[in-house]
Amino acid sequence: MAHFEVLEKKGYARLGLLHTPHGTVKTPLFMNVGTQAAIKGGLSSSDLEEIGCQVELSNTYHLSVRPGDEVVKACGGLHRFMDWHRPILTDSGGFQVFSLASPKSIRDEGVHFQSHVDGRKIFMRPEDSMKIQANLGSDIAMAFDECVGNPAERSYVVSSVKRTTEWLLRCVASHKELMKDESAPNQGQMLFGINQGSTYADLRVEHMKRIAELDLPGYSVGGLAVGERTEEMYAILDVLADHMPEEKPRYLMGVGTPVNIVNGVMRGIDMFDCVLPARNARHGHLYTSEGRINLKNNRFERDMRPIDETCSCPTCRRFSRAYIRHLMKAEEVLALRLCVIHNLWFYNHLMEDIRSAIENDTLPDMLKKAEACERHEI
Repeated sequence: MAHFEVLEKKGYARLGLLHTPHGTVKTPLFMNVGTQAAIKGGLSSSDLEEIGCQVELSNTYHLSVRPGDEVVKACGGLHRFMDWHRPILTDSGGFQVFSLASPKSIRDEGVHFQSHVDGRKIFMRPEDSMKIQANLGSDIAMAFDECVGNPAERSYVVSSVKRTTEWLLRCVASHKELMKDESAPNQGQMLFGINQGSTYADLRVEHMKRIAELDLPGYSVGGLAVGERTEEMYAILDVLADHMPEEKPRYLMGVGTPVNIVNGVMRGIDMFDCVLPARNARHGHLYTSEGRINLKNNRFERDMRPIDETCSCPTCRRFSRAYIRHLMKAEEVLALRLCVIHNLWFYNHLMEDIRSAIENDTLPDMLKKAEACERHEI
């Protein structure tokens, strides 16, 4: 049976274990984003294992468009489809519907929109998102919600939160029935609820209290890092810290930079995901222990050092800045692969360092170092 254990607390920061049908993972953790069952940049599942990925994240909307969730189910579910034997979380598709699909019409019954791939008309209800995720067979399914960009009018946010709450209730009922189906690839799938409320602290707290009553396996904070100032995001996490269920994992969706992650951990967050490290890598922007590096700069043309001399990732063990810069300039696909491997290794091992810092009560020192590195470009 899937469940969560809090092993140790230092302030609001927590060390924990999340038990899933496909293994136990240590928290805090960062989930590597493989939207379409693959990491952009040419990484395979075996690469993810080597760089220390604990949980892979795929997207409900994208996989329902292609190849189709029924295809994935017929192939044995996502784990078998992509040959990944550790836990998987699937986003509900809500964020992608609201960010990619246009035009769209949001109603209480669901969302009418056009596919960003071929323009075909789609109607997605909470029940549809649950069915797709059941077919995918992920270990963690996310509730279907409405993500509102910031800033947003309070009156609209009030109605949106109400709609998200009603959708969550429908998700819970639908998911319960779907998990009874013996043909489901993963009958142990967990459903996480999503907190919304834009940057209105009172709406956030009220919504968290309401969804906490449902006693779900986990809870996430959505609708942040979508236009608000970083200080506003931290302020919302501060007010939620005392209202998120203590014994359940807490997931901050779509965040973020190393500094964002350390700040989130210090405010009680256990799980993170973001496309940032892989996206930055594909453009030659890499993280190191000394600061950020833009590998396209001319000064690296003859630099035979690894990206980070303290890093033991597969890229840094074998290849130089000069060589990888050449690959980027020559537009060789290998450049993307080597850079993405490095950045995701950096993030996964950042989480190891964070867990050690919680244990040793040195998170404030780690935050200062992360802030210094983020400001410094080498």
